[in-house]
Amino acid sequence: MADHKIGNNSERDGYKYNFGGGGGGGFPSDGSGEDGIIREQDRLLPIANVGRIMKQILPPNAKISKEAKETMQECVSEFISFVTGEASDKCQKEKRKTVNGDDICWALTTLGFDNYAELLKNYLHRYREQEGERANQNKASSHEEASNYRTEPPRRAALPPMNAPMRFNVVDRSTSLF
Repeated sequence: MADHKIGNNSERDGYKYNFGGGGGGGFPSDGSGEDGIIREQDRLLPIANVGRIMKQILPPNAKISKEAKETMQECVSEFISFVTGEASDKCQKEKRKTVNGDDICWALTTLGFDNYAELLKNYLHRYREQEGERANQNKASSHEEASNYRTEPPRRAALPPMNAPMRFNVVDRSTSLF
């Protein structure tokens, strides 16, 4: 397992985070300035998206405080950075520039999130199958379009959506030796 520090590390992986907001000179920074400072809103997931995901698991009449949303926003953003950083390190060692889904699954396993890695591998497999089917349908419809040019509109079969959401079970670690 990799040795990483989790928390509010303002210079993680060589990046400097500016938690104060905009850039210098009265102009907002785009997050890629010469000084390498990344704004907080560029580092964190949008809070509206975080709140929407949180609401999906709660009863319809439940409310979520701003503090709870902000706390979760920090946590999930740090988690994504943590896992992506591990996957990126692997890619750099292998002299690759693109992090792919398999790298993320590997990083989750390496960091001890085996249950999540297994769920994500299953999802990734289903996604790739669906993309392959979609590509085959596009090839078939392109061929059909060429042979029926200006005679009839192309017919496209709709793929069933991946309706089965990923389910994450809460693990009781209170009896753990950690």
